[in-house]
Formats: sequence, structure tokens, C-alpha cells
Amino acid sequence: MIVQVSAALEYEFFGSTQVVLEIQPATSPDQVIREESLTLPDVPWRSDVAPSGRRRLRGVVSGRVSLGYTGTIDNGSRALLPASGRMEAWSDLPDDVMPYLLPSRFCPSDSLSRFANRTFAEAGDGVARVMAVMDWIAEHVDYVPGASVAQTGADETFTTRAGVCRDFTHLAIALCRALNIPARAASVYALDLDPPDFHAVTEVYVGGAWWMVDPTRLAPVEGMVRIAEDRDAADIAFMTTDRPCTVISQTITVSRA
Repeated sequence: MIVQVSAALEYEFFGSTQVVLEIQPATSPDQVIREESLTLPDVPWRSDVAPSGRRRLRGVVSGRVSLGYTGTIDNGSRALLPASGRMEAWSDLPDDVMPYLLPSRFCPSDSLSRFANRTFAEAGDGVARVMAVMDWIAEHVDYVPGASVAQTGADETFTTRAGVCRDFTHLAIALCRALNIPARAASVYALDLDPPDFHAVTEVYVGGAWWMVDPTRLAPVEGMVRIAEDRDAADIAFMTTDRPCTVISQTITVSRA
């Protein structure tokens, strides 16, 4: 599928502010960037590309600033989670996958281990367990904007049973890790998401590969364009700053090309 994406951001920065910006889609085998353009303030920017294809911009800005990205991305026929897939033994996991078994700031999987194993361990193979987790979240957690804050973790979402995409993603990650299934968070542009915004989804490692799933079930995986992936939302924010700033406007659009 060929998808057109854009992000138009306007912020007020109070004094000289260091900014890490991640709004460019990753350059990876499962998505090809056909064309793109950036709108950035006229200051020096450092551009970094990780081995995974994740792209990061770093700069120092101040005052009222406009930031933007537009691009046309071909994500081919994005592979969907298969009907079945084995869980890998720890000894067989690649080194770069191992960290995604461990608890992280927003995904305290150790605190949910007893519940996860009592509820999902008998579901079947790796894919069956993942789908059992996703079904449980769909049945028991409500999508409620404003029900959480930036500091909300998966354990709190498990208790309150409400949140937004990052909360659904954190809970899915924590439950999967508690079941010994590597899981991580991904930020994406998502086709058919209403209202349009940056979206957080889950990636799970089963059957020797990473697979993207959306615990909120608000957007089709086929229309998603990956921006970044890591342990949890703390590592994949579209913008990180070293001091407070104010949002003036933020507009995300995603459409079929």
C-alpha cells in the first residue's frame, strides 16, 4: 500500500531548548520512502539513522517554531500476525531481542506475571497467547481520552481499565513480556485513525520475526507507517525536549496515495 503522511507542528519554546525530533518514517525493508520533505527552523540540525532505519533529528530552538514532515511511503503488503507461531526459547533469541523480555519504565511486566500466566499461559502457541492478550484488553479496557497522564504505567491501566493508545500498548507489552514473549512499542502514522494523530502500537516477536499489532483495534495494521520502536513510550516520543514547551497546533494527516 502507498500511503501519504504529513505532520504539521507549531510549538512555543521558552528560551533555548534542546529538541529530539522523530517524525520521519523509518527506512526499513518493509517500507520504502518514495519522496519526502521536512520543514525545520533555520538552525543547525544533526541527523542520525539507527541500524533499524529509525531516524532522529537533534537541534536547539527557541520562540515560536513550525516543524513539519510530508512523505509518500510504500509499505508493500505489510505482513500481518500469522495464525500460528512458536515462542522462542531464551537461548534461541537474537541478542537484540532479549531486552524486550524485561520490565521497563511503563511496562512493569514482573508485577503482572501471576495474572498473565494464570489467564493466558494455556492459550496455546505464541500467536495464540498474543491474541488472547489482545482479546482480553479489547474486552476489559475502555478507550477514554483523558483517563491517563504521561506518567501512567501498564500496572495502573490494568487497575483503572481505561486509557489511550499508549496505555493499551503498554498493557499489551507488559502482559506479553510476562508470558516470555518479547514485545516493544512502536510509533506510527496510521491510516483511518479517527481522529488522526501519532499512534502507538505493539510489536511482538514470535516465530522468529517481529509482528505489528494494534491493541486499540482503531486502525488497520496494513495502513501503518513505522516511525520508531523501542521498550516503551518513553523511548519513542515524536518530540523530546529538555525544558517545557507549549503546543500551539498539531495536525496529522494520513491518506492513500
